[in-house]
Amino acid sequence: MNPQTTQVDDLRLVALPTAVNCADMFVKFALTEWSLRQLQDEASHVACELVHAVVQQDDSKVPGFITLRLRLHGDALVIEVEDAALMPPVLPETLEGRKAGVMSLQGGGNLIWCELGLPTGMNASAVPLPRRERRKPPASAGPAEPETADVDDEFFERLLSKLNRAGEPPQDSGPHGLR
Repeated sequence: MNPQTTQVDDLRLVALPTAVNCADMFVKFALTEWSLRQLQDEASHVACELVHAVVQQDDSKVPGFITLRLRLHGDALVIEVEDAALMPPVLPETLEGRKAGVMSLQGGGNLIWCELGLPTGMNASAVPLPRRERRKPPASAGPAEPETADVDDEFFERLLSKLNRAGEPPQDSGPHGLR
């Protein structure tokens, strides 16, 4: 971690097209936690572009792992995607003109990144850390009784039946996509 980095959060993903949607959700959640909602749309767009660039370069038959990282330092939010691929990803054209780049890492792999400025007058040390509620420890009065859930046994039987027929062609489905 850069010594000037105030906060960092990351997410490890499999380099498949679904990683783009996961990146979108992760960035929006993290920036909400960091009270930077005003950057959500732009940061999400940039993160999705970077993840897409890395996924496009990866072998879809044997996908590797990628790490999406958000770092706050100085007056910037840095969005990074790290992979272990041999070939570096290509910086998306949509990010031209921004402070961004691609670099090969010393131990192997690549890092593609883009820097976004924080709102005027704000720096990384002024961004509030997320607050978590303290949880009370469970009562030491003895083992708690398990909670009962409202479970539809017929639904689960249909689900298991459908899973056991995975090799068969699909048929018309009923409620919840199951027969």
